[in-house]
Amino acid sequence: MIARDKSAKYLRSVRPGLADLFASVVFASFAGLPLLLLLLRSFSKNWFWPDIFPHEFSLRSWMYIFDPASGIPAAMGVSVVIALAVAALSLAISVPAARVLALEEFSGKRFCILLLMLPVLAPPLASAMGLHAAFLKIGLTDSILGVVLVHLIPAAPYCTLMLMSSFSNFDPDLEGQARTLGASPKAVFWHVTLPAIAPGMAVAAGFAFLVSWSQYLVTLFIGGGRVLTLPMLLIAMQRGGDAAATAAIAIIFLAPTVLVLVVVARYLKPLS
Repeated sequence: MIARDKSAKYLRSVRPGLADLFASVVFASFAGLPLLLLLLRSFSKNWFWPDIFPHEFSLRSWMYIFDPASGIPAAMGVSVVIALAVAALSLAISVPAARVLALEEFSGKRFCILLLMLPVLAPPLASAMGLHAAFLKIGLTDSILGVVLVHLIPAAPYCTLMLMSSFSNFDPDLEGQARTLGASPKAVFWHVTLPAIAPGMAVAAGFAFLVSWSQYLVTLFIGGGRVLTLPMLLIAMQRGGDAAATAAIAIIFLAPTVLVLVVVARYLKPLS
């Protein structure tokens, strides 16, 4: 009887783990299958319907996308520079804004939060069309700086909303205690405030990077076709009909997303 009870308890403890494992396998299968097909397509030479697998493989597409003459490495560099700049500027804007919105009570706070969410809810292209005329007058169209500024429209609100959650769990009394002990405002920020909100900043910066990395229409609109980023070349390649090269570029395009998610996952536990 005792052995039977122990067996029943063991089964009850194992079943949730098996259910989680099964769910993880199913999710990984659905998420990984498209990536596997992209990988096969990028190495395929001739792959036509109704063949299940390609009959010939080639490195042509990968050699092409890493060839400087193709312009793809340069576009990758431009995309990385723009996305990093957008992530840094978004943090610079969102940290003080999120602190005020999360910790302070003032008249019109809900209206400010609504205004903050408008760029997230509205299509960024609508804002870009309004900015295009202003950018034309001050010479920011067809420039990397103009593209960075227009990418801030959807990225900065995301950062602010995410950091509001971090500041809502922050105790300002810790800063007061540090100042009482003689710490300067700079030391208080670096040794008290920053460590407390660092996980939220990492998550916010990662998502701001991805928001900028994936922009196509606003980049085309403000960049005028002169600021070439990886999404623009991906769309052009897809329309050109080279399926293998398109698949290879798509894998490169997805790589930062996977990397950011892996890095962000390290900070999800401290945020919970």
